[in-house]
Amino acid sequence: MAVRARVIRPTGPPPVRVGRVGGGERGDPPNAASGVRALAGLLPAGDTAEVTERNVLGGELEPCGTDPMTGFYRDGCCSTGPQDVGSHTICAVVTEEFLAHQRSIGNDLVTPMPPTGFLAFVPGDRWCVTAVNWWRAHLDGAAAHVVLASTHERALEVVPLEALREHAVDVPPDLSTLGS
Repeated sequence: MAVRARVIRPTGPPPVRVGRVGGGERGDPPNAASGVRALAGLLPAGDTAEVTERNVLGGELEPCGTDPMTGFYRDGCCSTGPQDVGSHTICAVVTEEFLAHQRSIGNDLVTPMPPTGFLAFVPGDRWCVTAVNWWRAHLDGAAAHVVLASTHERALEVVPLEALREHAVDVPPDLSTLGS
């Protein structure tokens, strides 16, 4: 029986998504209350519109994966913010070829590191990878598959949509959303 390695989830409260509103002292992430207060000052009175993050297709950003729990904020989504300097915005379905490529460029995703809680990935895992490393793998012919609906629109700052489409494993019900 094959045993799949997993990322050990830290104990304690879940991380707070940051980057859209508020901020603490010394660069500390805002707590939910400070974020709500900051957002309240930006919206007209009575406006209850929800702030959402968008995917590369222009729709609402969908979750990428929870087994292992992915995302810069370990919330299952490829959300991003100021602390995410690597731009972990592409929802990749990793392959052996992609994992080998990442290891060859110094991004070892297959060697377990128990002291940090990282136990490695296996082909088929979904993971929010950095746009730059995915793009490099694409240029080298080793790109991972991409879940477009779960890939943050900020990935387009580094990677052209056409390259992401070339490796897409999800197809939206309305193909017109893929437009040019």
